Amino acid sequence: MNTLTLEQVVAKVRDLPSLPSVVVQLIRTFGQADVAVAELSAQIAKDQALAAKTLRLANSSFYGLQSRVRTIDQAITVLGFDSVRALVTSAGIVGQFGAGSHGGLDFTAFWRHAVGTALCAKSVARLAGSSQEYAFVSGLLHDIGRLVLATRFPDEYAAALALQGEEDCEPSHAERQVLGLDHAVVGRALAQHWKFPELIQRAIGNHHAPMRDDLGGIASVVHVANVIVHALDLDGDPDELVPPLAQDAWDSLGIEAAALQRVFAETEAEFEQACQILTAGE
Repeated sequence: MNTLTLEQVVAKVRDLPSLPSVVVQLIRTFGQADVAVAELSAQIAKDQALAAKTLRLANSSFYGLQSRVRTIDQAITVLGFDSVRALVTSAGIVGQFGAGSHGGLDFTAFWRHAVGTALCAKSVARLAGSSQEYAFVSGLLHDIGRLVLATRFPDEYAAALALQGEEDCEPSHAERQVLGLDHAVVGRALAQHWKFPELIQRAIGNHHAPMRDDLGGIASVVHVANVIVHALDLDGDPDELVPPLAQDAWDSLGIEAAALQRVFAETEAEFEQACQILTAGE
């Protein structure tokens, strides 16, 4: 079986369904100081599916609000625009990839791990003094390249999964052996295509091995969160392998080891409800 080139992958990425228009607009606002919040709120409200999912998340234990929010405007007032933007963006992207199994990839297990990593990254980011919203979106999408490979190159990806099972190795190793590239490279290409900020692109592309420029940043946060969630085995995979933790990435976050118990507890407490809401209808 021939290996893939990045050009082949990018061509398939361009064929993916377009994101909802409001999600595209929200992505463009990342990093912008001057944002027309009222206009975006009105557009979110018009997309009934996205608005409903966002309000369900806002009213879940995920945020622990004392009173119920019933409109997007209220959610923005209570949670802040950054949090609502992260929720709407995440919900919109989850909706682009339906449930099922392509190339042998279990979508249910995939999204359970993705949601767990998003929650954990948000918790780790808070302790590290990083953006919780960037961490949440990056954590949710860190393995998105696996979905591109499984849905656009199902035969090749099935072969990579078979090799992974035979050698009991990490997915990235099997992908490189069979495909010639791994899901982190593909995920970054997708993030570039969707015009995500460079910060999120780096977090997706470098989540297994943060570079020197990533230390202390979102890529390091997502790297640590990914390792933690694999260790917690939230996706229920009996063959779960815990990837190695990059010590320099962990050290760069300056988190006390004792604080990890809080991260574990928060992630597990919010996990099932967040999974049900974010993946509802997928």
